[in-house]
Amino acid sequence: MELLLQDSRESLLISDKVFNAPYNEPLIHQIITSYNTMKRKGSKSQKSRSEVSGSGKKPWRQKGTGRARAGSLRSPIWRSGGVTFAAKPKEYFKKVNKKMYKGALKSIFSELIRKNKLIAFKNFFIESAKTNLLLKKLNELKIEKVLIILDKLDEKILLASRNLYKVCVLHVKDINPVDLIRFKKIIITEKALKLVEELF
Repeated sequence: MELLLQDSRESLLISDKVFNAPYNEPLIHQIITSYNTMKRKGSKSQKSRSEVSGSGKKPWRQKGTGRARAGSLRSPIWRSGGVTFAAKPKEYFKKVNKKMYKGALKSIFSELIRKNKLIAFKNFFIESAKTNLLLKKLNELKIEKVLIILDKLDEKILLASRNLYKVCVLHVKDINPVDLIRFKKIIITEKALKLVEELF
């Protein structure tokens, strides 16, 4: 399979196994759900009635006061009492096999190529770390919301894209299914494409 490099107009041979895989929507959905779930911190914590500070003494006698019976100051129905079903720190984890994860990324990359959303460059760079220079380059390509995947993180591009919330720069080893789907266009360098082939 061949892919055109935008800056040199040369054709780059890429692997059919990685970049011409069938689209597998259920697998992609499963991987993205798992990825988003594992990003949850699960650090929420509340105190149950056994953890709230306060006496364990019965507030008043059972009968004869005219008030409702009560057994503890720490009861959930009382002000400053414990929480009935207190939330505790929890680890959110959904196991995903390496083969499934790689299969999902192959499917996503293949679909990006089929829909002309993947733009390959021999070298993608700007002369200096200026946001205007990067914007000018993207405007020439008629691109707004873009993910830039590099084989080596370029400090100039990183600094220039810092203020642009519609532009994200990633090293090829940091790519993930959510970012690949979230952006309208993907810019990738020739060396980064070769690294993707090696990884998947």
